[in-house]
Amino acid sequence: MAKPLICLCLTGKTLEEDLEIAEKYRPYIDIVELRVDWLDEDERLKIRNFPERVGLPTILTIRRISDGGKYDEGEASRALLFARALAFADEDRRKNFAYVDFEDDFYVAGLQEAALAFGTKIIRSFHDMKNPVPNIVEKLDSMRTTGYEIPKVAFMPHALADVTQVSKEIAGKLNGSEQIICGMGPIGFPTRVLAQRFDSYLTFTSPKELSENLFAIGHTDPITLKELYHYKKIDENTKIFGITGFPLIATGSPALHNAKFAENRMNAVYIPFRADSAKDAFDFAVQMGMKGYSVTVPHKEEIMQFLDEIDETAKNIGAVNTVINEGGKWKGYNTDFLGFSKALLEFSGLTDLKGKSVSVIGAGGAAKAIVYALLSLGADVLICNRTKLKSRQLSRIYGCEFAGLGVDCIAQIQTHSDIIVQTTSKGMNATGEPNENNDPLWFYDFTGNELLFDIVYEPSVTPVMKRAQDAGCKVCNGLKMLQYQGEAQFSMFKDAYERS
Repeated sequence: MAKPLICLCLTGKTLEEDLEIAEKYRPYIDIVELRVDWLDEDERLKIRNFPERVGLPTILTIRRISDGGKYDEGEASRALLFARALAFADEDRRKNFAYVDFEDDFYVAGLQEAALAFGTKIIRSFHDMKNPVPNIVEKLDSMRTTGYEIPKVAFMPHALADVTQVSKEIAGKLNGSEQIICGMGPIGFPTRVLAQRFDSYLTFTSPKELSENLFAIGHTDPITLKELYHYKKIDENTKIFGITGFPLIATGSPALHNAKFAENRMNAVYIPFRADSAKDAFDFAVQMGMKGYSVTVPHKEEIMQFLDEIDETAKNIGAVNTVINEGGKWKGYNTDFLGFSKALLEFSGLTDLKGKSVSVIGAGGAAKAIVYALLSLGADVLICNRTKLKSRQLSRIYGCEFAGLGVDCIAQIQTHSDIIVQTTSKGMNATGEPNENNDPLWFYDFTGNELLFDIVYEPSVTPVMKRAQDAGCKVCNGLKMLQYQGEAQFSMFKDAYERS
């Protein structure tokens, strides 16, 4: 199978806007899709010459609202628009539309005959904007009415398990045929970047200029796809690594690891795969034959039950952030404590924490590694968590103080305020002024003497960091922690790669 093409979806209001965008991304794409349904009404009458003007193979698409598009003027009008675009075909096929997208329930004999007569390939598409598609191989086969058609199935997975199921269903059953398989939304993202593994003819991308939220529709932009994920180098021998968590809206790990893979000339790719359960993440990794992956909130504890073996340090911490496939056996490690220790000492300028009193905000998987690191460095630790039971349970493991998280714990935090370490996801991707919803310490008045370390790195300044900074505190986000723990992870990933 040839390497899947990169298709740029053009959803501008005018043809000139689409041409400008196509020119910008030309070095990163193979073909474009002209979404006529997005064009202003008067612009739709000028589409016939677009392939010649853009100078790239072009898919003609006029998508109905029911299939996720914007065209609402009826099937007769849409058929006429298709006819105008396909009419007066040129002997030089480069001046014609290379593909036309007809839905699987849209059959107009004249249009189909015209397309086939002039060498325009038909993409026969089916979209379910709300659900996964069961028996996907049967569905694809049912749409192959001629040898010139490329069936396309776009579906909305409810969970990562739906993407895993598609991979299982197509395994060894498509026999080198051409088809397009698209999982929509952030859960479907792996089908886009791993189009080769899903036997897909192409992958769709969107320009940042024309899409307000690429993540929501499962797209990425062509530059990110090609330069961050090295999409064009992915083949049947590429080793797959990644990061899982939920909601996993933003992560710097793909940039870190894919750069390391390229630097070390490794045929490997590192992708985010969003899962709302650790089991779904584990099952996906097994199905895709992954060699290792990172684990972030909220799966660092739950993932342990699915692994064959847990490293002694990770076992002592009670949380795993790195999973390695060691000859078919899955082993869990924890590099968070290493990354945090190095980043905190660098930030504080200290060589250890003897004589320092530290408050840890949160009691989840990340907090476990951080408390372990703080105690190893000699600190006196207080654990504060919104659910007091969780802070009590964690404190019993390590023999340190605990408290709830609210106005009642102010005095205890004040006695452990040399350093405050914020480990919850509150503040992640937050905007606006600090408040109870984005600042876990909203009730605490900083004196300016505290050192505040927030393990969140997106945004670079969280609401609680801004408030502490305004009070005169020295603050640090989690970017260095990510970098340092990632370096330790990469060493494990490299070993796994070399063993495979």
